[in-house]
Amino acid sequence: MKPPIQTWRAELVVDSRCELGEGPQWQAAEGRLYWCDILDRRLHWLEVTSGATGTHRLDHGVSLAAPLAEGGLLLVGEDRLGRFDPHSGTIETYCDFEADNPLTRSNDGRVDRHGSLWLSSMGKAAEPGAGHLYRLHRGELVRLHSGLTIPNALCFSPGGEFAWFADTPTGVVRRWRLDAEGWPVGEPEPWADFSAHDGNPDGAVVDAEGCLWLALWGAGRVVRLDHDGRVVGEVCLPVSQPSCPAFGGDDLDRLYITTAREGLPAHRLARQPRAGGLYVAAVGIRGLAEPALRLS
Repeated sequence: MKPPIQTWRAELVVDSRCELGEGPQWQAAEGRLYWCDILDRRLHWLEVTSGATGTHRLDHGVSLAAPLAEGGLLLVGEDRLGRFDPHSGTIETYCDFEADNPLTRSNDGRVDRHGSLWLSSMGKAAEPGAGHLYRLHRGELVRLHSGLTIPNALCFSPGGEFAWFADTPTGVVRRWRLDAEGWPVGEPEPWADFSAHDGNPDGAVVDAEGCLWLALWGAGRVVRLDHDGRVVGEVCLPVSQPSCPAFGGDDLDRLYITTAREGLPAHRLARQPRAGGLYVAAVGIRGLAEPALRLS
């Protein structure tokens, strides 16, 4: 007999109305959560203790703002990576990112257990096979995988033995064994198949128990998967397009979830006017403190 699935409900915390909210990142040093609106070219932040919020307007699409070990953030942009000072608002280009390909943009990303950044690209119109998966390790950008359409769900096991990712249209989450330095070994293997379920795999994060929390775009849910890829819990949202979860707060026991309005016809948007907001669920399960990104 299967144990009952634990359930939680997510509540709106910031009505940010993102066209495509993505990339939530907890910056413990400032007690802030950062997230991006890729299509509207904005970087949002929430100060969790005070409830203060703010927005930075950007001159290009950005999908992730990763906290840097040296301070500030690294913006993963559609054609470049840039150091960003959230206090002055200045951006310094760090390196190009598929700048020679105007058809692609950045998509998912997460810092691994070694302080290196995994990041992905995809076609701006989700062209099949146009996306790639990379690792930025100590200043060197290395391509790991090609021929992907919408690479998502980048996250890592607590001990760094595995990476997970999904190519969203396939519905399959894959697991990739890593060596002691965090580099992939062999080929990624199918791990959890959602192709026959409602919704498609989007962003993901891992908790302190090694379980994976996966946003199901179109299904209005974030599911918790055990070590064998079985659903053991779910967070229900009042909007249909969750994009990515992240743990935040002083105890890392609150699950923040970005959402999107992109592609919703008027009649569906009328039924979920807070689509694109930032949501939170008090799950009571601790997340992992993610390392800051090291560039050298």
